[in-house]
Order: sequence, then C-alpha cells, then structure tokens
Amino acid sequence: MASDVPTSSKSPAASGSLDPDAAGLRLNPRRAAIRLDGVTKRYGAVTACDHVDLELRPGRIHGVLGENGAGKSTLMKIMIGLVVPDEGVVSIDGSRVRLRSPTDAADHGIGMVHQHFSLVEPLRVWENVALGETGSLRPADVRSRVGEISERYGLDVDPDAVVGDLPVGVRQRVEIIKCLRRDPSILIFDEPTSVLTPAESERLFETLRQVVDDEGRAVALVSHKLDEILRATDEVTIMRRGAVVDRALTSEVTASQLATSMVGRSVSLRSERVALGVVDAATDGTDVPSTDVHDAPAVLALDGVTVRTRDGRALLDDLDVVVRAGEIVGVAGVEGNGQRPLGDLLSSLVEIDSGVVRVAGEVVQTGRAGAMAAAGVGVIPEDRHDSGVVLDMSIAENLTLIDAPSFRRRGLMDRSAIRRRAEELIEDFDISCSGPEAPLSSLSGGNQQRVVLARELSASPAVLVAAQPTRGLDVGAIEYMTDRLRRAAESGVGVLLISSELQEILDLAHRIVVISRGRIIGEMDRSEADLDRIGMLMGGQAA
Repeated sequence: MASDVPTSSKSPAASGSLDPDAAGLRLNPRRAAIRLDGVTKRYGAVTACDHVDLELRPGRIHGVLGENGAGKSTLMKIMIGLVVPDEGVVSIDGSRVRLRSPTDAADHGIGMVHQHFSLVEPLRVWENVALGETGSLRPADVRSRVGEISERYGLDVDPDAVVGDLPVGVRQRVEIIKCLRRDPSILIFDEPTSVLTPAESERLFETLRQVVDDEGRAVALVSHKLDEILRATDEVTIMRRGAVVDRALTSEVTASQLATSMVGRSVSLRSERVALGVVDAATDGTDVPSTDVHDAPAVLALDGVTVRTRDGRALLDDLDVVVRAGEIVGVAGVEGNGQRPLGDLLSSLVEIDSGVVRVAGEVVQTGRAGAMAAAGVGVIPEDRHDSGVVLDMSIAENLTLIDAPSFRRRGLMDRSAIRRRAEELIEDFDISCSGPEAPLSSLSGGNQQRVVLARELSASPAVLVAAQPTRGLDVGAIEYMTDRLRRAAESGVGVLLISSELQEILDLAHRIVVISRGRIIGEMDRSEADLDRIGMLMGGQAA
C-alpha cells in the first residue's frame, strides 16, 4: 500500500536517527481520524504522559512502542475514555472532543480489543457480543450479525458456541467480533498476540490488514514485539518515560533502531536478523550455549505428575519433564495450558495428586513450604508481585528472603550482615536503586526482576525455573535477563524456561517441549526445531 506521507531523501536507516522529518512522517491534522495534541496525565509526582502528540490516520496501522512504564497504556486509556487527561486536546475528524467514558469513545467510533479478554465464559458467543448493547435484545439478529462479521473477515466463529469451550485463539476472534459489531472507524489493539500461536497471530494480522485496506479504518497496534511491529504496521511512534521520543515510517527502520530508541542506548538484537531474513529463527543456533548436555546428570525429573482442582479438572495431566545439568529446556505453549500450575508446583505452592518430583535424584515432597528451595530449586515466578517479591519490604529484605535463617544472630536478625549481602548482590547484578534500604516498590519492573534473579541465583540452585522471565520488560532488561540465564546454564545450573514467547525459547533453549492442556505433547532438540510443527503442537494438534 503506497504511503500518503511526504518522504524525504534523508533516511533514518542511513542517518541512524528516527527524527520525524528524516522519516518523512509529519503530523497532518487534516488527515487524522483521531489526533492528540499535548496530552498530559499526571498521577501525583509521576507524569504518565508528558505533552504527547499522536495521530491515527484512515487506512493506516500505527504501531505504538515503548518499554514498561513508558506511558503506552495510559495513552490508550485516554483514547478509549477510561482516563481523562489533565492537559491537551483530543480531536476526532478535526473536531475537538472530550472523552469521559468508554461509552463516549464508542459513540465517536472508537473500539478497543484488550490484551486480557473481557468475556463471560458460561455464555455463548452471541450473548457475549450482545453484552452492553442498549435497546431490545433480538437474539436472531445478533446471531446473524456475528455470522456476517465472522464470514466477512474470515474469523470462523460459531455464534452458538459456549465461550468457555473455545480455545484461546478463537476467544480472541470473539473479542474482535465484539469490537467490529459496533462498526468503529478507529480500532485499538493492545498486545493482541500475547495468547496466540504463531499461526493464529499471522491470521490476526491478515484480518487486521483487510480491515484497514478494504474499509479505511484507522488502527493503533500496541506491542512490545519489534518483529511484529515491523511486519504489521505502516508507521510507528516510540515512547519513553511518558513522552514521544521518535516517529518513523516502519518501512524505513530496523529492529535495532527501534530498540535503541525505546531504551536510549544500543542493544544487541538477534531478532533483527530474523526479521530481515538473514537467519532462520528455528535453525540459527549462534546464540544458544554450545555445552554438550546429553550425557549430563538429570537435576530435575517430573514423572507422571498430575495436579487436579477440587472438582477433578486436571491442571497437569501425567506430565513428564527432565532437565539436565547445564541444559536449558524451553516449555512452549499458548498461555493457560498448565504453565502456571507447573511453576506453582516447583515453588511448593501446590501438591501433586499422583506422580513424583525428583531434584538431583532425590524425591521431593510437594506442597510443603520451602521443600523445593531446600532441595535446590530456584524460581523466577510468572507474577513477581504475586509470589516473587514483597513490595513494602526493602530491597535488602527481599534479597535475603529465602536465606533469612543464615542472618540470625542469637535470635535476632543481623541487619549489618543483611545490608552487606544486599550491597554485594546490588553490585553483582547491577540493580539500579538508591540503596539497599529503599522499598522494593521504588524500583522499575526490570530492576525488580533483577532482585528476584539475584536472590535465586545467589542460593546456588541445582535447578532454576524461569517462568515468563522477560514479561513486561523493555528490550534492554530482556537482553540482561537472557544473558544471565545463559550464564547460569554454562555454570552447570539446569534451567526450565517456561515462556509464551516462542522467539525467546528458540534463542535460549537446548531442547524444547510443548505443553497443551497440562500434558507434554511434543519434544525436540533445538537443532531440529520446526516452527510449523511447534505452532501446530501449541494449538493442540498432532504434528
């Protein structure tokens, strides 16, 4: 699709700059479906959005990039009417508006597909689509409309299916149908592929491009995946610390330029080479540790492990996994297929109904507080705020949580020893903070994750369970985290990497297993990894 934006002979790829003029991307109010001028939102002393200018144009997909806390979510909430800005102007089709609620936004033709689904599982598809509608409910009309939208955009959804019975990818389609039923002229997609398989993601973007090209809708795509932005968008705005720092035409920038703009420094990105087709994501092993682990002893073995809910539903179903010393085993799968229960099991938070867990050859009792840690299992939990850190405690206290008894002196905690240990770990893991006594809540997400990593690795574990270790982190923090996981494996630690990011698993793992509905349904060495096969397995299909 040809660009309507005046271009310049000075390319950001050549100059190393993402200056809007160099990219040929200048704000043009006459062409904007929605335009934000000088939008500012403050929460006390924190400025979430700082005089942000942004416009979405008909027939264009506009990417919005930024590290965690950059202000992307607040900006989208302003556009959808969930947050009212303190300063600035919002204009739709050239007319100034004030969006005080999502209803106001919908009345102005704005729709949003949220990252986390807002569906009622016991209801049928058509009933979910009808929720929130005003006037008389005509089930036949709603079913008919769902069918029309499904057929028109190739979404393939049965209006009478119960949402709770649908796989995650189909639920995403239901969310899109809910949004499109209101016929919005402006669409906002917030991290839309976080729960999709690669094939489902590709299909989503094909649908999105169809909506844009055929109907001239304006689309904002919020994503932290650089390859995704490069593949799906026409132009991109980069935010940092609440402000817009760069704009560019997507066709004129690279992944490394976007990453550098996001974090304000150069980062090393293998994903850029993959995006440009220089290497194949499934076969390039240059970044994978070269240690031969096939004959190494097993440091973690789960044999026939089953975990059930009180009503008998299997969270883990006869699951078998082995991790050897110095090996990184990647657990791939669509979210919600047993990854969280697996992490909880190895954190001593749940007890198995059948099977056995061995660490370094010894059987470990499950569900007993501290048993896994005592056996040599370190855990970076999926949700650090839920089970990884205590936000109201100090950094020093968080760093020594799992080893508190060693700091007792005559029945009292030795605060000086705790502080000295914390200072060592802060330096070793380059934790950016004002000091060991600062509250953990004062740290950025990336530095909070470093605290968890430092604490777990300092205990010299035999096994490190890394569950979604880079979720919510900016590219610089991701670079640091993945390097540390590699170094841990090189030192002999067995790493179980549980991640919904397939690229992350391909970059790090020696061996890949695929989990679906609580069972391991496929396994392959990294050298044999096949994206099509992995995608089919993630979708629950035999390959």
